Formats: sequence, structure tokens, C-alpha cells
Amino acid sequence: MHIEDTIAAISTPLGYSGIGIVRLSGKDAIRIAERVFSSPRGKSLSRGPTHRLLYGHIIDHENGELIDEVLVSVMKAPNTYTREDIVEINCHGGPLPLRRVLELVLRHGARLAQPGEFTMRAFLNGRIDLAQSEAVLDIINSLTEEGQKVAMEQLRGGLSKRITGLREGLIGLTAIVEAYIDFPDEEITPPDRNELVERAGRIQTELGELISSSRYGLILREGVKTAIIGRPNVGKSSLLNALLQHDRAIVTEVPGTTRDIIEEYLNIKGLPVRIMDTAGIRDSGDIAEMEGVERSLRAMQGSDLVLLVLDGSEELHETDIRLIEESRTKDVIIVINKIDLPTRISPERLPPDKPLVRISALKGIGIEDLKEEIVDMSTKGRKVYEIDTPLVTRQRHLMALKRAHEAITSFLEGLDSLSPEILALELREALDALGEIIGITTPDDILNRIFSEFCIGK
Repeated sequence: MHIEDTIAAISTPLGYSGIGIVRLSGKDAIRIAERVFSSPRGKSLSRGPTHRLLYGHIIDHENGELIDEVLVSVMKAPNTYTREDIVEINCHGGPLPLRRVLELVLRHGARLAQPGEFTMRAFLNGRIDLAQSEAVLDIINSLTEEGQKVAMEQLRGGLSKRITGLREGLIGLTAIVEAYIDFPDEEITPPDRNELVERAGRIQTELGELISSSRYGLILREGVKTAIIGRPNVGKSSLLNALLQHDRAIVTEVPGTTRDIIEEYLNIKGLPVRIMDTAGIRDSGDIAEMEGVERSLRAMQGSDLVLLVLDGSEELHETDIRLIEESRTKDVIIVINKIDLPTRISPERLPPDKPLVRISALKGIGIEDLKEEIVDMSTKGRKVYEIDTPLVTRQRHLMALKRAHEAITSFLEGLDSLSPEILALELREALDALGEIIGITTPDDILNRIFSEFCIGK
């Protein structure tokens, strides 16, 4: 990636809208824009003040063709998103004018931006760190308002400040240990063990708090993977439709109607829930249905939460008992459906340690109670606003924090048995792990993978 080039891209979704934006960033952004922009009053993009909006036209001067009527915003470095000169051409929002304007600026010297390259330049130029860069993408992809609030807090530097503070503490601790190693002839007093334990223990505790926060952070970013499981005709598809409040799944009295997994996202009180309606579990000779059953079982094992649906108008079937046993290690809510019919199910045969909700998916009875239970079980009864530490929302951050925590634990456990050199290596490992989160020690392949998740115009 050549960061000296001037890049350009369409920064608004393709389609039809009131406006669309072609964005340029780089040292030649203003010069390239001036080659294609014409102001009726003869105003100059380069000689005028920064952060202003000019009315005019985009013209292909090779043939004199008028391409579009536009508003052009000029933002001069360093006070821009990328800390480079930025020009944004606000066009009419159809695909054709946007494409033609983009082609014109590319012809005059810009290069088509790669995915996430605008944000990568903001990172490389020091405006934001890596965790903040990832927060930009999380804001764009937020599933709920709560998730968007957490992403905004990360963009403002909440997590980065916490990580930076931990690294500063580690640097001070490392300096104490390495000074004793590097200057053995200076009669430096050996580090005080109690001080090392106190300082390392404080860092270990803070790391533990951040790791604990990942349960809520990952849920807010990725959603709670929730599988609706049960044998055929217990009301799984009816439950999905009731939760979504529209008919997403086909509902019939014929067993085996659902052959594949149907996925939808649902916002329950600020909690994003990725809910999956699965094929009914039963023995069948139908090849397609057998494959659907296998996918259902895999979905159950890979889910965060299981809604095990039972038909309350029938006694427990051996398949119900099998599913209860297979899901014992999962977070499960037992959902007894069809309570509008006479109840025949025996509660004493149900696991007493699993929450139970009675509903009628067809009539909408008990659906709100089920939603409350989904939220309580997923968050263990805690709400986002009750958490007083920055939330960890990415697996990459979580893995790095765990590595740092393990290194500090090894340091503390080895104080009386390991050499100062090995102890210093453990501290360095923790430092490097935390540095990966904010981009101080992150390898290029990880950087490329992170920014490749972005759309081209961001």
C-alpha cells in the first residue's frame, strides 16, 4: 500500500439517493479536484480557506462535457480525518454520476482506494490508534443503540486509555527488573519483592476486569447466537415469527417443513440476538431432512443460547428427553409452547436448573416474558450501563488481553524461582500483547486483515 498516493473512492452506498460522495485524500487531492471542478464565481479550491463548501460543476475538460452539479468541501491537513488534504465531492446520488465523477478524478491522477484505506491512513498518520480504527467499523456495523454507544466510547479512546495506562505500569515494572539485570556491577539493590507483587497484582486485576467485560462487549458487537431447537411441529417457526412480529418462517401442520436454518437479527431491549430457526429433530429417511437435522444439532452446539421448545399439549417424547440431555452444558431456556391447549407435559421431568417460560407462539402469550429471560440469561442479569470499565468487543483484543494476563501470572508465580532475565521476558510478552491492541506492536498481516473488513470508501 502506497500511502504517498492520492486516493479516491465513492464513500456512500451504491444505489439511488439524494446525494452521494466521492472522497479524495492525499497531497494532490485539492489539485486533482481543481482539474475537474468549475465554480460559476471563479472561486479557487486551493486558495480559499479550509473546511468550506463550494457550489459548482464537475466538467470533463477534454470534451467540455458537464458531468454533474455539485457541492465540494475542502479540508486541508492536518485537521482532517486522515491528517491529509481531503476533498469530498457531493454529487447527485445515482450510480451513474458517482461513477463518472470517480472515473474522472482517477483519470487526473488519483488512485482507487483499497478497503479501509482512508481509516488506515488516519491510523498510520497518528490521528487514531488501532483500537479506535476498529471502533469506526463497529459504529458502521452497530446492531443496536447500546452497541453503537460502546463503539463510540472506544472511538473516543476509552479502551485505548485503559490499555495505555496498563502499558505504562508494565514499562515501569520492566524498568525495575531490567535495571538490576543490565547493571550488575553498579551494586543496585535487588527489586523489592513486595513492591513487584503489588504493582504486578494491580495490573493483573485490571486485565482480569477487561477480560470479564468481553462477555458483554462481544454480545453487543456480534449478537447472541440463539438456536431454536425442538422436534417437528412443536412451534419453532411460529416462535420465530412471534419474536420477529412478522411471518419469516413457513408454518404448516406438516412435520419437516423447515429443512434448513433460517437466521434473523432481533433487537431485544438493546441486546442484538442472532436467532436461528432450525429443522425439527427426529429420525427420518428423507436425505434432505436428515441433513437439516444434522445442521440443527451443529447450530445448537455452536450457539450461545438455546431455546428448547416443547409441545405443552403432549407428554414428553423420547426426542425431547434426548435434546434436554444434549443441551445440558449449554445456556438453555426451556420453552413450553401451546399453553392455550390443555397441558399434558410433566414439569417434574424437566431440568430444575434451567429457566422455564410458558408461551403460546400462535396467540402471542408469554413472548415478552421469554424476551426478558433471553436478556437476563445472556447478560447474567447485568446491564451495560452498570459496567464501569471499557468493554472489550473483539476477539482479537480478548486474545491479546489473555496473553498479557497469562504472562503477568507467570511473572508473579516465578518471582521466587525464575531468573530476572526470564521474569523480564514475561513482562515484555505482556507489553507486546497490549501493544497489539492499540497498534504499537501489531504485525502487518494483522493490520491488513483488520482494514480489509472495511468498505472501500471508509
